[in-house]
Amino acid sequence: MTAWPLYRRLLAYLGPYWQWLLVGALLALVVAAMDGAIAWLVKPAMDEIFLKRDLLMLKLIPLALLAVYLLKGGSRYGQSYLMAAVGERVIATLRRDLYAHIQGMPLSFFSDLHSAELMSRVTNDVNRLARLSSTVMVMAIRQVATILALLGVMILREWVLALIAVVIFPFVAVTVRAIGRKLYKINKRSQEKIAELNVVLQEVFAGTKIVKAFAREAHEQERFDRVNRRLLDLSLKDHRTDEITEPLMEVLGALGIMGALWYGGYQVIQGQMTPGTFFSFTAAVIMLYGPVRKLSRIANTVQQSTASAERVFEVLDTPPAIVDRPGAIRLATFSDRIEFDRVSFRYPDAEELVLRDISLTVRRGEVVAFVGLSGAGKSTLMDLLPRFHDVTGGRILMDGHDLRDLTLASLRAQIGVVTQGTFLFSDSIFYNIAYGRPGATLEEVTRAATLAHCHDFVMAAPEGYQARVGERGIKLSGGQRQRLAIARAFLKDPPILILDEATSDLDAESEFIVQQALADLMKGRTVLVIAHRLSTVRNADRIYVIHDGQIAEVGRHEELLARAGIYQRLYGLQFDPTHAPSR
Repeated sequence: MTAWPLYRRLLAYLGPYWQWLLVGALLALVVAAMDGAIAWLVKPAMDEIFLKRDLLMLKLIPLALLAVYLLKGGSRYGQSYLMAAVGERVIATLRRDLYAHIQGMPLSFFSDLHSAELMSRVTNDVNRLARLSSTVMVMAIRQVATILALLGVMILREWVLALIAVVIFPFVAVTVRAIGRKLYKINKRSQEKIAELNVVLQEVFAGTKIVKAFAREAHEQERFDRVNRRLLDLSLKDHRTDEITEPLMEVLGALGIMGALWYGGYQVIQGQMTPGTFFSFTAAVIMLYGPVRKLSRIANTVQQSTASAERVFEVLDTPPAIVDRPGAIRLATFSDRIEFDRVSFRYPDAEELVLRDISLTVRRGEVVAFVGLSGAGKSTLMDLLPRFHDVTGGRILMDGHDLRDLTLASLRAQIGVVTQGTFLFSDSIFYNIAYGRPGATLEEVTRAATLAHCHDFVMAAPEGYQARVGERGIKLSGGQRQRLAIARAFLKDPPILILDEATSDLDAESEFIVQQALADLMKGRTVLVIAHRLSTVRNADRIYVIHDGQIAEVGRHEELLARAGIYQRLYGLQFDPTHAPSR
């Protein structure tokens, strides 16, 4: 992706603020005009005051300079604030669009990009664009206008001198372009390393217990240091390249001033130019190279930010795979059946199908279980129902409607999910339970907690329902976290319930309590259960044995045990040691 289309897209975000930009541009022109006026006033100051000793000019010119500086200062402040305010609003909008776009991506997107990498793009890369907008929009217009104003003064005073002074401009352009290309490459690698550093930090902080348990602190320190050292090298290289710009500009500017001094001094000595004209021109030249130098730094900032713009728009340009179709139907409530009709599924970029030709029907009020070896495709099959992924082949129907013809919001409103890896937000117990129903009252949350058998341990905490659970619920036990997840499902009160290994990681006592809560939650609902522990699915209306992405067996518990099939072998491995594989 080339740079210009990127910045054209950024400019499109400026549309709502065109009035602010117009006022800012006018103020920038006032600042530039005042710089030109300062250079212009040098001639009358020299000729009228110092050569002609005019007392009236001695009173008027200082007052004129004061007025010029006051107008310049006020205009500069107004322009700087307006342009910076526009820039920050543009970045806030871009950050919001990026976040909303990421929220709409399917689960496969998050498996391809590390969460810390995504966080780096939303924060660090967008912040780089904030620097770009606040720096470039504030300074570029002003510096360009100032250069034009001062060039106008120079040409009006002495056009030959002006040509001598600006002969170095092509060399400035070549230098800035070469430095800019190098800065782009350095900053692209730097942004990648910052994202890598974020990945290291997140993994180590989240896995602190594992790091300490295996005494791998030194290894993780070396891993961090390796990325940190590389980032330091790139940052120093960036500064060396960036900071060389101004000295080069000053040397090139000195060459232009030197040529102007030689020619202008000769003209004054020959009597063909007044000292006032010469010093007015010289003041304009000296003032000119300041904006040129700043403009070169702005060009550097643009190149330093281009890599960040690429990383941001790379995410925005990734189309969300799962969206509402035009004219999608809103399903009021689930009332009849769920049908999997010859369903197949393949993960993006994968060659092999994970699921092949799955056909089954689940009627309202049934409890249906899915069992099989790890990796057989059970969880993937259940992920298709709330459209975390879309089917590759076949279709899934709910009350006769293809899921892809339903609005996502109305589809997912019918489904509650309780998973093995319960996720809790770093907030209060109340917040986590009420997450499934915005606006829920304390009474409703308390009732859901009571039904989930967690009200007692909640009230044992000093802050009750306002107690904070810590990051990912670290302050709670596994059983307590699981019961909060069940309370969240109770509060949502969905007609369809998916239980994905909901008790597999619990001790016997916690599992017993959670099983009681789940039994209450399942009453009157259509339930799809994924389980490794076959004892949890004895009473299911039907059990589907998933093997190698296909339905291998189907029946009730007793029927499947009576067959010499996969289910019987799985059951034997769990409950009959004589079935254990030999070593």
